[in-house]
Amino acid sequence: MNATPASLNLPDYAPIPATAFGPAPNAQGYYVGRVERNLYWVTDGVYQAAFLTTSDGVVLFDAPPSIGHNLQRAIDEIARANGASNKVAYVVHTHHHADHAGASSLFGKDVVRIGHEETRRLLLRDDDPARPAPTETFTDRRTLEIGGERIELAWHGPNHTPDNSIIHFPEHDTLMMADIVNVGWVPVFVVNLSDDIPGYLSMPAAALSYPWSTLISGHLGRLGKREDVALHQQYMADLEASAKTALATVDPTPYFQKYGAVGNMWGAVKAYLNAVGDATAAPVIEKYTGVLAAADVFTPDVAFWLMESIRLNRGIGLQVHP
Repeated sequence: MNATPASLNLPDYAPIPATAFGPAPNAQGYYVGRVERNLYWVTDGVYQAAFLTTSDGVVLFDAPPSIGHNLQRAIDEIARANGASNKVAYVVHTHHHADHAGASSLFGKDVVRIGHEETRRLLLRDDDPARPAPTETFTDRRTLEIGGERIELAWHGPNHTPDNSIIHFPEHDTLMMADIVNVGWVPVFVVNLSDDIPGYLSMPAAALSYPWSTLISGHLGRLGKREDVALHQQYMADLEASAKTALATVDPTPYFQKYGAVGNMWGAVKAYLNAVGDATAAPVIEKYTGVLAAADVFTPDVAFWLMESIRLNRGIGLQVHP
């Protein structure tokens, strides 16, 4: 017998701000809309992809499996309305993660797949038939000219993943950057499940160095603006400042006295670092509840991992024994 929500004793969270929501998906579970001219975006409310209709066929940017076959339905809808081709000729990857690339195989073997050279290496390593590796790659920068449209690909170093890259549409005033800024929402576990937290923290500034007005962020239900990136930066900066304060002020003594006395050093470390993480999160939750969605849900986890990155990558809070 399945447990009911009441019997699970699930927590109540703060209401989600109206600014966090995008357009409602249709009866088939997707929304497709124009970004600019022949650039479109698709969302199921949790994931996002984009596509360009061109004289050389459709160029698809990411293929989240949660959208799945609705990607082609969305393309068909636009193609019918505009008298354009509905054939996906190219798939361009932001990065290798299955939640953004796991529907790539739906478009067959003949499609041209393009991604960072590390995306190719990682997909060959993972050997997932749902995610064929790119056949065309780039190292730092590459400009694609497809069907009269210009698409700029750029890698700014390891961040969310070793291969996560920016896609700039200069003729459409748009940037696609996945898994860095969750527009209208806070990051999720482990600073958006990122491999390289210092690299992750540098990406918003990299994004803002490009000229654009619209952001396709890869997640959740609406498009972003430059002010959404700036708000994310401020949230992360507030967490960083709070972490520095917590590392300087939370006294480890009582935790090591209690657990060290019985030789349980991991118990002491866990209790102390949890206390530092909680102290880091508390003022930021208070400031951003009602401003960014789910500030009360994920800020504690994001705070903990950011604090650990500050300790281990920057040496803040660590002391040399005299």
